[in-house]
Amino acid sequence: MELEILPYALTVCKLGTLDRTVLSKEFLFIGKTDEELSLVCRTEDVPSETLEREDGWRGLRVKGILDFSMVGVLSELTSILAEAGVGIFAVSTYNTDYILFKEKDYKRAISALGGSGHTIVLNRVTMRA
Repeated sequence: MELEILPYALTVCKLGTLDRTVLSKEFLFIGKTDEELSLVCRTEDVPSETLEREDGWRGLRVKGILDFSMVGVLSELTSILAEAGVGIFAVSTYNTDYILFKEKDYKRAISALGGSGHTIVLNRVTMRA
């Protein structure tokens, strides 16, 4: 499987309300339940009105469009990372999956995934760990 390293730092936030200007940002995930409103975005784009925030995340995107009938994509990747002792935060879109991990675990995560046969790509440069 081909995995693309996102070339920016990410932050996970808890919000009280959502300012619509956030929607103009290039990269973000919004999650809303009856208990909370969460936002994942580039660290440089964190809104000033956050209730809580956790900085220091990095991320990978599963390249390509994943068909909904595919089974075990996240399970396989997260199992590899769990065995390497890397905690994750996963989010999905209609097209694909994203796995976030703390900056301190970056080298370990890339090494584990590359060592398991996955191709790691950054800015069109292919790397094998």
